[in-house]
Amino acid sequence: LGLSALLAGCARPAEYLTTTVGPPRPFSPAVKVNGFIYLSGQVGTDSTGAIVPGGIQAETRQVMDNIGAVLRRSGSSWDRVVKCTVFMADMKEWGAMNEVYVTYFAADRRPARSALGANGLALNAKVEIECIAH
Repeated sequence: LGLSALLAGCARPAEYLTTTVGPPRPFSPAVKVNGFIYLSGQVGTDSTGAIVPGGIQAETRQVMDNIGAVLRRSGSSWDRVVKCTVFMADMKEWGAMNEVYVTYFAADRRPARSALGANGLALNAKVEIECIAH
């Protein structure tokens, strides 16, 4: 590609997704720009905006289902996720979270990932995950 073609690709405006379920939030669920989709962190909320009961694995499953819904709305899918960041209220639950997390990716297509502990997450969640897809 020539420089003008690259610059033309960068000139496209960002596309902001809007929330379709749950209470309004002060951010977009995802922003598409320059061939990438930046997903906001998701916590394990159901369609009413409440954290699902059942502990870290139930929350992780709901988080991943929420991410999957945003990916589909963005025209993407799990196999196009290139990076995730996991925030956990208690790093002792890392193994239990991973048991659910890995089921959403093919073993040979797992994205790059960082994980860290936090002293508090939105809505008192146990886990929050954000992703970047292409």
